[in-house]
Amino acid sequence: QVQLVESGGGLVQAGGSPRLSCTASGRTFSNYAMGWLRQAPGKEREFVAAISGAGRTINYAESVKGRFTISRDNAKSTVYLQMNSLKPEDTAVYYCAASTTTQAINNRDASKDWGQGTQVTVSS
Repeated sequence: QVQLVESGGGLVQAGGSPRLSCTASGRTFSNYAMGWLRQAPGKEREFVAAISGAGRTINYAESVKGRFTISRDNAKSTVYLQMNSLKPEDTAVYYCAASTTTQAINNRDASKDWGQGTQVTVSS
């Protein structure tokens, strides 16, 4: 099991560019695909982005493509989500997740380790 701790959320104005971080411990970080998912009030948790262990495969949800960038630093056991051009509809709790593959990150039924989540609120 991987322990995950997110940081970097908060209240942001529309158009802002915060960066979320997620630091892992407990297992060899580079062995895991990492990703971000989010859950808005009253909605189901949805996929945002995923990156493979070596960083060679990256996937994004259509709703964030071109605005968000996922990256990782395996030496620091940390994955990042750079969010640009934020919109009020990006308001959600953002969760970091670890799994075996990027496809598993985007698979509702696949096993994952989760962080506790960090709230991002975008004001208009």
